[in-house]
Amino acid sequence: MLCCMPGVAFVPALLVTWSSAAFIISYVIAVLAGHVEPLVPYISDTGTKPPESGVFGFMINISALLAAVTMYIRYLLIEKQNESSHFVRSSCNMFTLCMGLMGCTGMGIVATFQELAVPCVHDIGALVAFGSGVVYITLQSIMSYKSCPRWNTYFVCHIRMTISVISIIAFIPMIVFASKISVTKIDWTPGEKDYTYHFMSAICEWTVAFGFIFFFLTFIRDFQRFSLRISAEIHED
Repeated sequence: MLCCMPGVAFVPALLVTWSSAAFIISYVIAVLAGHVEPLVPYISDTGTKPPESGVFGFMINISALLAAVTMYIRYLLIEKQNESSHFVRSSCNMFTLCMGLMGCTGMGIVATFQELAVPCVHDIGALVAFGSGVVYITLQSIMSYKSCPRWNTYFVCHIRMTISVISIIAFIPMIVFASKISVTKIDWTPGEKDYTYHFMSAICEWTVAFGFIFFFLTFIRDFQRFSLRISAEIHED
């Protein structure tokens, strides 16, 4: 089904499908194994203990790779559109790509260094992933408006900006509440110390994460009009 999509639309479609599956499968395994409470654990909590840690690490690393490929194709698409429209500086497009790739690197760190094993490195990776990701989708939303009405509809631009604003609003309390938690653990139960901070921060984290997924979902239509061509020249002496 993905292969039948025109252009390169299968890339963001695969990213959205795979990432959603990564979050959901890890969550289900962790809950069934009794490692986390069903009520809004951190995303990282669902990938800390085996067997879900192996699934989480593998699938999130693939998601990071797919996200990097999607972002690079998006960069090429804007560069191509910009040749005739000149709606954004090439340096701004490159900066946006770099922010996105930083987010992908953060995802790789989160997947590789588990929360309880190396908490400092894991937290830095999460901060880079979410922070850079929010900046990336915000800049993409701004560039989408600049490309209207030739390359985007205002409806799609409004959706992207709405997702960006919600992600920004959720990102800030996610960091604030997480900073108030005094202990690193995954087995949270209602009523204990810092549970409220954990609960609110986790809600914000899931909001931002699925904000990214829904944002990349809006790329599918744009990618339908774009195809990659690889040409090779053979020179004979």
